[in-house]
Amino acid sequence: MTDSWDTIADWYAGLLQAGSAMHDFNRDVLLHHLPEELNGHHVLDLGCGEGIVARAVAARGASVVGIDPSPRMIEHARAAETSQSGTVIYSVDDGCVLSTVVADSVDWVTAGLSLNNVPNLDAALTAVKRVLVTQGSLVFTIPHPCFEAPHATWTQAADGAARRVVGSYLTEGFWRSDNPDGARRAGNQHRTLSTYLTALVRHGFVLEAAAEPVPSAQVAAAQPQRAELPPFLAIRARST
Repeated sequence: MTDSWDTIADWYAGLLQAGSAMHDFNRDVLLHHLPEELNGHHVLDLGCGEGIVARAVAARGASVVGIDPSPRMIEHARAAETSQSGTVIYSVDDGCVLSTVVADSVDWVTAGLSLNNVPNLDAALTAVKRVLVTQGSLVFTIPHPCFEAPHATWTQAADGAARRVVGSYLTEGFWRSDNPDGARRAGNQHRTLSTYLTALVRHGFVLEAAAEPVPSAQVAAAQPQRAELPPFLAIRARST
């Protein structure tokens, strides 16, 4: 059977609920680019998965809509929801369309490790631009495209240290990891860094921040070989 986000949803939700250093780090990296207080703000969490980012944003006081194309993932998000200082509503929706979201209705769009899953980046950015208010912002993280390209592997240097072997960086498109314990066995869209940045410019976004965060102590402890590699790229861009 070919895996999809629906077929791995139970495993994925269980992984995060048990505590995943990498996913906790990703959430914190994304939150760093949002205001500490979000009372009165409306936020769309695109590709919300089981709700790890949506819940954290709501805890800052925002009214959040979490959308994901996987019905099973949305079931997990709803089941995990608890009372927050803000509110969260979850819906099944396509991130390339956002048919359930009204135009000019959100102040922020967050996308934690999800734009690398949408099949059409231009369509997704068009949809994001439509639902954002003027001067609204998109904040997203993606697996670092340089180090998480298709066929990237690990090798051992002469000093015994682990080194990342860059994969097919310039080969863009859909690929599926053969790691049976990785989320990207459900599929992933590889794009170069320049593809993401030029797409933002083409759709009228202004780059406000870009970060390649140093792994947290928890990530380094769980995966020592990644201690000196940024696992994610984080971007904040403002709609004009």
